[in-house]
Formats: sequence, C-alpha cells, structure tokens
Amino acid sequence: MSKIHVILQGKGGVGKSVAAAFLAQYKGARGQQTLCICTDPVNATFHGYKALNVQRVQIMADDEIDPRSFDLLIELIAASKTDVIIDNGASSFVPMSHFLISNHVPKLLADMGHELIVHTVITGGQALLDTVSGFAQVVNQFPVETQFVVWLNPYWGPIEHEGRGFEQLKAYAMNKERVSAIIQIPVLKKETYGRDLGEMLQARLTFDEALAQSSLTIMTRQRLKIIKDHVYGQLESAAVL
Repeated sequence: MSKIHVILQGKGGVGKSVAAAFLAQYKGARGQQTLCICTDPVNATFHGYKALNVQRVQIMADDEIDPRSFDLLIELIAASKTDVIIDNGASSFVPMSHFLISNHVPKLLADMGHELIVHTVITGGQALLDTVSGFAQVVNQFPVETQFVVWLNPYWGPIEHEGRGFEQLKAYAMNKERVSAIIQIPVLKKETYGRDLGEMLQARLTFDEALAQSSLTIMTRQRLKIIKDHVYGQLESAAVL
C-alpha cells in the first residue's frame, strides 16, 4: 500500500514546501523512494529541489481546477508503487480541497489500496489564527478515515495564543482524535541555526547536499546536522509515516 501525503494549508509562506522537502528527504534516508509532485500554481518551491526529482503538475486554470490536469495527477498517483508527496499552494487550497472531496477522491484512493495522509502547517506570529483556522477547516472537510499530520513552524513567532500552545487550543481539542502526529520544527536562533537553515532552503538544497559542501564552515554543517537529526527523529517517531 502506498501512502499519499498531501500538504494543504490556505495561508502562504508558512512552510508547506519545507514540510514536503523534509518528508521526502527523511524517506530517502530510510531507503524509500518517493514520487514528489508540486501542484503550486504560483510558487513552485518544492519543484526547485533538483535532488528530489519533483514533478510539476499544473492543476489550475483561471483560478479553478482543470479537471483534465487533475485526472493526470490521479493517474500518476494510481501508477505509483512508492509513497507520493504532493505540495499544494495556498492559492489552490480551496479549489483543491473542494475537488478532492466533491469527487470522493479519498475513497477512490482507499479503493485503489492507497492511504491518504493530509499534512498541514501551523505557524506563529500574525498567521497563527489563520493557520489554526485552516487546520480546522481541512479536518472538517475530509472523511474520518483520513489521517492528519500537523507541522508546527515557529519561524514567525511562538505558536501560542493567549498563553496557550497549539495542543491547548480549542481547534486541536475538538479534532485531536484526527491528528496522528505532530512534528515540531525547532525554534532556531536567527543569527546561527536559523540563518544556516534559511540559506540552505533558499538554495533549494537537501541536507545531504549542504552537508557535502566543503565551502560551508565546519560549524555551519554541524548546526545543519543537528537540525536534520532533530527533524528526522520526530518523523521516525510518527508511526503514520
């Protein structure tokens, strides 16, 4: 059975492509091949990772899903013998979610022997409530059999509202039975760890590519290795993956 990982969140710039790239790299490190697909019609960040061999599929036409292009996406998924990772853009979040649900795609994938896992990103700062709302929205849209993985990205600030962390918020309390795993991206000092990771992401490099670059300082590579081990450790603990 192949697992179909779809990253969905209606807010842009919160780290959807980071989650997709980290997941693909983790699976590669475990010897698992993946089919990586980018459907973001505006910012094809995931597609920029050459080492991950990400295919780009344009599923949008005039702010709506192009049914024929979506058909192609399903054909790619159906033919895959490996896990599939799909990074979807903020601008196509609503039409993509609606199209998946209205065409009973979760059940279709299950009937084909695939397991659908939806990933969503929660971030801090001004986007916190928007991303929490996006999480609640997508959980309520999908059938109860769908499993969810929540990524907490503190890049824009602490993930807390009125002193309460994500797991203390009403949106999580009402839907926690649907959440199979929570992945916490570490809080990084911007002048060291944060800068190193940011430059790696900006260059669309994988951890392995960055760690192999002799042009990077020894401590830069050490900090990136620490981040990698932290993220991979959490992914290893997430049985759903």
